[in-house]
Amino acid sequence: MYKEYILENNLTVVYECLNHLKSVSFGVWIGVGSRNETRQNNGISHFIEHMLFKGTKTRTARDIACAIDKIGGEINAYTGKDCTCFYTKTLDSDLETAVEILSDMILNPLFNPVHIETEKKVVLEEISMYEDDPEEYAHDLLTEEMWSDGPLGYPILGTAKSLRNITRNDLFKHMFDYYVPDNCVISVVGNFKENELLNIINKYFSKWKSIGFCRLPEKRPDFRTHFLYRKKETEQTHVCIGFRGLPMSDERLYALMVLNNILGGGMSSRLFQNIREERGLVYSIYSYPTAFRDCGMFTIYAATNPENTQEIIRLIGVELKNLIDNGITENELLISKNQLKGNYILSLDSTSGRMSAYGKSKIITGVVNSPATVLRQIENVSIRTITELIHWIFTEGQTGLVILGDTSVSPNVMEYLRF
Repeated sequence: MYKEYILENNLTVVYECLNHLKSVSFGVWIGVGSRNETRQNNGISHFIEHMLFKGTKTRTARDIACAIDKIGGEINAYTGKDCTCFYTKTLDSDLETAVEILSDMILNPLFNPVHIETEKKVVLEEISMYEDDPEEYAHDLLTEEMWSDGPLGYPILGTAKSLRNITRNDLFKHMFDYYVPDNCVISVVGNFKENELLNIINKYFSKWKSIGFCRLPEKRPDFRTHFLYRKKETEQTHVCIGFRGLPMSDERLYALMVLNNILGGGMSSRLFQNIREERGLVYSIYSYPTAFRDCGMFTIYAATNPENTQEIIRLIGVELKNLIDNGITENELLISKNQLKGNYILSLDSTSGRMSAYGKSKIITGVVNSPATVLRQIENVSIRTITELIHWIFTEGQTGLVILGDTSVSPNVMEYLRF
């Protein structure tokens, strides 16, 4: 069972001791991501994530890497729309080493001007790498188009133009505004003694000054109907369809996850069985929900031979129409619930999985659901709730369609997705 602790500087710690293990996963979650940026500094949150690995006042980048390698541990980070996470996984005996390194990186960044220019080149290569991956690129384009009115649609990596404009002073200002204990959650799962853990965290993070952080109200993004065809020389056409989804705090989110499993969340799903297995028109087809602080998206993706593009969109529309008209069966509900519960329970075998679930939920929604609560919420999902969701998502909301590839297609294909 997890516990919570708050330091005097308002830094929140969520932790769970699992004494049968030999490892500890330790994460520092900051409530800042690409949606907290402007067009001018887009990509700065992700760039700071990179730069914190480039050295502190007492450590070089090599020192950081070698210190973790020396103990056989792992260290990494990622940036999302709503938050940024830095995390380690080490043997339980090396927990303090990991905490000290992460605290040094976050509290004492150097931001060497030479390293800044070098790392900009690295991130530009990262941007190019994603644009060369048509599946990733299609999803990014969908997000940008559907939330084109605000920062939720900004690319997490930024653009070549915005990245080049970021200065050393911009980095320090962004950290001053957001990298504060009031806007941070530490999440820890693994083998440790409770008093020792809290003493270690106090030792390395208690001097982090609180400035009375208050999150400004964020404009709820408008989800827009949009069609985009982007020509790109690829062997397949990549189709991404977006519908409105649910925020992380919405009590219907588990119902949406159950629905997703039925529609396109696995090998037994309708999309996979009817379009891949029966017709052989795709190798990859799936759906998934994405949940943010105050909104969400439900996405369907497929890749196919260019000559089959229109047919794939039509067939997806047929599956959605069938879902709208006839709903789901009791057997599908049972299978999907078991699938979701099983996947969730298996994820709990990983200290990293538990740490991520606790930390992300706390930093974005302010609450943490215990495993027992999650399983109960999944079990309580009803056909009635799913039926209401089906109509709310597919018939009452907006629809976005992105087609990436070398094909000829008309915006009229959107008609297949209007119900």
